[in-house]
Amino acid sequence: MYLSVVIPTYNPNSERLLATIEGLKKQSAAPEAWELILVDNNSNNKVIDEISLQWKAAARVVIEKNQGLTYARLRGVDEAKGDIVIFVDDDNILDENYVQNASTIFTDHPNMGAIGGKSLPELPYEEPEWLPTFYFSLALRDFGDEVIIQQWENKFPEYGPIGAGMAVRKAALQSYRAKITSGKSIITDRKGNSLSSGGDNDILLEIVKSGWDSGYFPQLSLRHIIPAERLEINYLGRLCKDLSKSWIYVLESHGISPWKKIPGWTVPLRKLKSFVVYKAWKNSYNYLKWKGACGTFEGLAG
Repeated sequence: MYLSVVIPTYNPNSERLLATIEGLKKQSAAPEAWELILVDNNSNNKVIDEISLQWKAAARVVIEKNQGLTYARLRGVDEAKGDIVIFVDDDNILDENYVQNASTIFTDHPNMGAIGGKSLPELPYEEPEWLPTFYFSLALRDFGDEVIIQQWENKFPEYGPIGAGMAVRKAALQSYRAKITSGKSIITDRKGNSLSSGGDNDILLEIVKSGWDSGYFPQLSLRHIIPAERLEINYLGRLCKDLSKSWIYVLESHGISPWKKIPGWTVPLRKLKSFVVYKAWKNSYNYLKWKGACGTFEGLAG
């Protein structure tokens, strides 16, 4: 089974991207068993030009002109020669056995369409005590040391993979790719400096709705670098709001939203009321919970 590691990137941070590349250099999988594709999504800094991929024969940089993470990922899929595609963010450090473990899992589970595992924080500072509550917003998670396999049950598979380290069977992406290329998708993923999201969940839902299984496998582990600026309250507030909003859009687009739509004119009133309910002025935790609620209101009114 041949694998393709795809790194979509836009104006990457040099230090973090180098750490990602170093993690790939240490992979225990045989070099001839996988390739590396770095997708440059119109970066205007020079970081990618400074990255050497000469250490790996099957490695290349491709450019995707259509702006957005969705298009960068699809370009990686189109370029991939592998049966399996592993999406790696440009701030992920894979465990040295990640690629090999992914290959083994897909070999052992022929109906497995998408898998992921642990995404643990790599923090160059002391972790704020309130941070674990917002791990999901920062693409961090740890569901323990037991394997969890899920099938489609007309709801979102809560233990399915997130975008960081998501490994998918290329054959399972047909439905998703057809939807995107036909222009039928209304899900907007990150573009440039935007914090809108939802693409990861859209991919997963298309895969499981097509009859494939999804799974959480703890032997797939990575460290997600979280720089200090991503914990600034204004950034996290925007992130929580945009993620909540896009979450509503994803569920609605797949017909599985448990909430009713709300009139747009009620949104400002709901935000004001929740500001008081959450006591958003008290501390960072309360403020971020309120911003998440604001995104939910906007999503339900959209």
